[in-house]
Amino acid sequence: MNRIVLALFAGAGAALAIGVLAYSQTEIPHAVLLMAPFGATTVLVFGIPDSPLAQTKNVIFGHLITAFIGIFFSQLIGVSPFTLAMASGLAVSAMLLTKTTHPPAGANPILIMLSGQSWGFLLTPVLIGAVVIVVLGKCMQRLQRRLA
Repeated sequence: MNRIVLALFAGAGAALAIGVLAYSQTEIPHAVLLMAPFGATTVLVFGIPDSPLAQTKNVIFGHLITAFIGIFFSQLIGVSPFTLAMASGLAVSAMLLTKTTHPPAGANPILIMLSGQSWGFLLTPVLIGAVVIVVLGKCMQRLQRRLA
């Protein structure tokens, strides 16, 4: 496939993933399935799916680990410029140590701490949203291979 077709295919996949999460959020009462870092996640998953940073383990566990750190700080330590910096640094270190580096997940502690999220945020939107993006990414990759 040429570059233009690949770019359009990636854009369609990203639109599909964000659309599914946004639509589901409106149809399921009290469900939050969308967060800003997922926009950047779709760039990796659909745009450069062979990148180590776009692999299933990295997407899901990168988001879970960094979200856990953000919630831990928000709920148990508090939010200040110092703790925002500490949580962000710890999130980067944790992803590198666990070999689950996913750059969009680096935003999670800041997002979570500034919006005061609780432990339920790990399930929705973090886990469910990441899984939906990964599954749709795998489906789009299979479709792309069949069309090539």
